[in-house]
Amino acid sequence: MELSLLFQHLAIALGLGFLVGIQRESVASPLAGIRTFPLITIFGTICALLGPVFGGWIVGVGLIALAALIFVGRITGTKDAAVDVGLTTEVAMLLMYAIGAYLVVGQRAIAIALGGGVAVLLHFKGELHGFVDKLGANDLKAIMQFVLISLVILPVLPNRTFGPYAVLNPRHIWLMVVLIVGISLGGYITYKFFGQSAGILLGGVLGGLISSTATTVSYARRAKETPESSSLAALVILIASTVVFGRLILEVALVAPHFLPQASLPLVLLLLTMVVLSIFPWLWNRNDKSELPPQENPSELKPAIFFGLLYGVVLFVVAAVKEHFGAGGLYVVAALSGLTDVDAITLSTSQLVNAGRLDGGQGWRLIVVAALSNLVFKAGAVALLGNRQLFLRVSTMLGVVFALGVFLIFLLPS
Repeated sequence: MELSLLFQHLAIALGLGFLVGIQRESVASPLAGIRTFPLITIFGTICALLGPVFGGWIVGVGLIALAALIFVGRITGTKDAAVDVGLTTEVAMLLMYAIGAYLVVGQRAIAIALGGGVAVLLHFKGELHGFVDKLGANDLKAIMQFVLISLVILPVLPNRTFGPYAVLNPRHIWLMVVLIVGISLGGYITYKFFGQSAGILLGGVLGGLISSTATTVSYARRAKETPESSSLAALVILIASTVVFGRLILEVALVAPHFLPQASLPLVLLLLTMVVLSIFPWLWNRNDKSELPPQENPSELKPAIFFGLLYGVVLFVVAAVKEHFGAGGLYVVAALSGLTDVDAITLSTSQLVNAGRLDGGQGWRLIVVAALSNLVFKAGAVALLGNRQLFLRVSTMLGVVFALGVFLIFLLPS
């Protein structure tokens, strides 16, 4: 090994050891601190450097020797009853030894990222414990259910297409479920921390992330019970509906990045229009506090399965209608699908465009039609569940967006 490369490995090991050592020294760890951690990391690097000469076993022997030293230090330290019996420092010592060895045999960038991550993880102990303390049993259940959906079910599903039109791939379908549930779960966890004291802006954003339709229904009912809150309810509904367009852009970017440049123009224009329409009502009501209505766990297995079935049905129907009825039938499918769930048609359309089975110009138009259909559904929900004042406010603002969407569909070039 070149001398310059050798010194680079040792310098990086020293720096990473110092970084973690400083953190442990700051909390007065009795086992290892600012001097011990650099020595441990360099020890791992030296053992890995000696491996090609004496054999790879030397790395294992070094790890055993370190573990023995930790054991002796632990036994000596526990004679003092005041010593913390946690294992954080001990595990960090073993990990930094391994990172020092990995510097020689692996990728430098990964080793540096791991060393920095260890220091950050150790430093934010209080914040991490506080985060867990704020989570209730239902919140932990939501996280574990998402783990079930994403890390247990997804990997075992077959990764091949079934049925006619070759569009039903179980793993791809469930991957879309993971995507939508992940976005909603992020909003749900944020709601658990800020939902009870959220302002209007945050309340609308969280409502859009978790479920804009549920938010619309909740605030329509609230406005009917308390008509003086109609202005506030209209603003939250508008903000939640604005977030939907941001979700659609994100979904297209994740599923079909090559389709994004074509789809982004109309979606961004509609998003910006919604933002502009929200500014003045927000300025008028910004000092009011909006307590979000109770939100349901978005990672429940039954709704996830339902969305997967819905997405698969939409994907199949879009492919079948395109095959037998042409573009005209696709817009009917998009309008009907968008009434209750615009995510399914957006993801299925993006998948078909990405696979070259649907033209990009048709693709973004189908997404816009579904989004406009969803706005119509929300206005109808407000008309049925809310009061007249709320309906006039919501229908006027959403009507402007609807008109712009129709204009874009017919006049924007393909």
